[in-house]
Formats: sequence, structure tokens, C-alpha cells
Amino acid sequence: MDIKEIQSLIKFVAKSGASEVKLEMEDIKITIRTGAAGHEPTSYVQQIPMAHNQMMAAAPAHEEAPSVEIAAKAEANEDDKYITIKSPIIGTFYRKASPEKPVFVEVGSTINKGDVLCVIEAMKLFNDIESEVSGKIVKVLVDDSSPVEFDQPLFLVDPS
Repeated sequence: MDIKEIQSLIKFVAKSGASEVKLEMEDIKITIRTGAAGHEPTSYVQQIPMAHNQMMAAAPAHEEAPSVEIAAKAEANEDDKYITIKSPIIGTFYRKASPEKPVFVEVGSTINKGDVLCVIEAMKLFNDIESEVSGKIVKVLVDDSSPVEFDQPLFLVDPS
């Protein structure tokens, strides 16, 4: 397994929403963990026997983890000035009421307190998620039709 395959696996696990995946093969053992609600970058640990070629292939993987962490911290500092709207329930996130209707809000939309931002389906019930603040949508943090956890950030809002 080369570094590109490992990176592809990490991206796949991050998109899947799984919190931890373990992969064991004859000569390699990989554990991929994703942070709760996107607060931590994806991380992984490799345990490889002391073969020279395999250690050389694993070296770039360890160098990349800090750069991902630094980028995540820089983005977090930039987002501190915004209000985060979080999921009040566990379920499936939908940006529109039905497939043929327009999305509730786009990036750049001005919202008021009480406006419907999205719908979260939980146990076959569709729950309107209303804004508790007024402002402008800066970022949509969840893809349409994705599972969401309780207290997971959904939107960033600029209150000014």
C-alpha cells in the first residue's frame, strides 16, 4: 500500500462520517480516526515492520499531519468572529424541503431570527431548523443529505 492509497483512504473515511476505521494487512496496520464534529483533523497511525522500503514510504505521511493541523487552526481562528449554528438533533441534513424546491439558504443569504435554515430528518420526522440569530450566511458546513450528530456545526453566520 503506497502513500497515495493511504491518502485516498483517509479522504474516503473523512467523507463517510465514520469516527474510526482500522485496517490490518500482512505487513501494515492502519488506524484512521476523525475528530468529533469536525473539530480535529483526520489522523492516523501506522505500525510497519522495520523494512527499509516500507519506512521510506511511510515518512511523507507523518510530515503531512502537522500541515493539516496548522491549516485547521488557521481556519478556526478566522471563523471565530462568526456565530456557529449547530444541529439540535441527530438525523439527516437537508438544505431544501423537497428535491424540486429551492434551498432554504445559500452562502451570502441574509437571515433573520426564526427563518428556516434547513430540515433534519430524525426517525421519519422532518424538523425545520430555525435561526436563533440574524445575519448573513458565510459558510454551509454540511453537505446535503448527510448524516449529522447532535451539536454538529451546520452554518457559520456573520452577525454584523
